[in-house]
Amino acid sequence: MKFFVDTAEIDEIAELNDLGMVDGVTTNPSLIMKSGRDILEVTKEIAAMVSGPVSAEVVALDADTMIAEGRKLAAIADNIAVKVPLTWAGLKACNTLTNEGHMVNVTLCFSANQALLAAKAGATFISPFIGRLDDINLDGIELIEDIRTVYDNYGYETQILAASIRTVNHVLDCARIGADVMTAPPKVIKAMANHVLTDNGLAAFMSDWEKTGQKIL
Repeated sequence: MKFFVDTAEIDEIAELNDLGMVDGVTTNPSLIMKSGRDILEVTKEIAAMVSGPVSAEVVALDADTMIAEGRKLAAIADNIAVKVPLTWAGLKACNTLTNEGHMVNVTLCFSANQALLAAKAGATFISPFIGRLDDINLDGIELIEDIRTVYDNYGYETQILAASIRTVNHVLDCARIGADVMTAPPKVIKAMANHVLTDNGLAAFMSDWEKTGQKIL
């Protein structure tokens, strides 16, 4: 499974990228606001840092303006994936931008029917939002499973990009189902390394090592 990092903070991306933990980056208007950076400037910097897709989101609501914004964002770098919302206008923009050779990430997906439409429109990525479904007592992981089944039934090449990931369990569940990509905040990716038995075992090893009175360096 590919790991995308969901942030517009350069330092956080750089740290994970240096460890080989970044296959791509996703941003959105909220993350751009949080970073306090100009969208074109920070997107260019991120795209130059990572080799994989960098999702940059349009902010228009009508198809024509989405397409114009998408073209401007795509011109920043070859690895830009234009992010459009899963609305009828967004699907029109997706189809046009895809036909022009651009990567497109269709976001804010909350049903398998929506995901099917995005695949038909030629989306490179579909972004189902797991956490937001969980917030309203629906099963976000079940949505990933449904989309995987539908896409496999018909051989769609659109990649499932599991988004709105809040916990390490979300990551594992998506990996079991076969999501192509997951995008998560840096803190979730880092938390995947944590386990109480690892901590306990390390503490025991260090205690025993101290008793030997030895040094390696």
